[in-house]
Amino acid sequence: ELMKDFLEKRDKGKLLIQRSRRLKKNLMQLSITEDGYIHYGDKVMLVNPDDPAVEADMFLGGDLSLCMTPDEIQCHLRDELEVPCGLSAVQAKTPIGRNTFIILSVHRDATGQVLRYGQDFSLGITGGFENKMLYLSSDHRTLLKSSKRSWLQEVYLTDEVSHMNCWQAAFPDPQLRLEYEGFPVPANAKILIHHCHTNRGLAAHRHLFLSTYFGKEAEVVAHTYLDSHRVEKPSNHWMLVTGNPRDASSTMSDLPKPPAEDTRAVEQAMGLDTQ
Repeated sequence: ELMKDFLEKRDKGKLLIQRSRRLKKNLMQLSITEDGYIHYGDKVMLVNPDDPAVEADMFLGGDLSLCMTPDEIQCHLRDELEVPCGLSAVQAKTPIGRNTFIILSVHRDATGQVLRYGQDFSLGITGGFENKMLYLSSDHRTLLKSSKRSWLQEVYLTDEVSHMNCWQAAFPDPQLRLEYEGFPVPANAKILIHHCHTNRGLAAHRHLFLSTYFGKEAEVVAHTYLDSHRVEKPSNHWMLVTGNPRDASSTMSDLPKPPAEDTRAVEQAMGLDTQ
């Protein structure tokens, strides 16, 4: 009877190892932007850019991508993805089932239209499964509901469509934020992502680790961190990363950064410019 149950689950792809492989190894193809902006319907990775100021031994370094993190025990007990499902930030640059999100419109069908600063949107993810869409959500912290390590406002994935799924992009510089309201959101550039209902910013806790089925990963919460100048700290910075048009399996963040203008000027002065 156990063998029959095992074979049946294996044929249907419901074994834990098959589901985890789908999350970890299913390569996804990100959308390729032709105009440099993000559009509704685009498939992107949410990446918290590397912060060189942090100490590598105490923090999770490098670019961290937002990933769905199913509970290991629930994976054993259930045949489908658990709801609500947890999230974490992971050192992963390859688009796979657990870190590829879709930009969705909230109030009407706007597929193909440019996403603008200050516009509502939601972030959906299938995790490599075809029959289920989960939405990035958050809600006010309570005594019974908060993030695991910091006890701040948690973020999670749910299959319920509501105002808890609503987010907005904001320009990182607070002095220019109002001026950029209504401008298109650029792809592969630093932005802020605010939860509309609670007005908290999506943040990666590089110093707080979670032990998950997939390994050591960083906590993700909804909380706005401000420095002494009232400017959001790097933990609140995110990029909506799109695909590399030259290589479908890589992203735009994999491309080498162009030399800074001042570096080019020095190279030209020294006769090292090869262009």
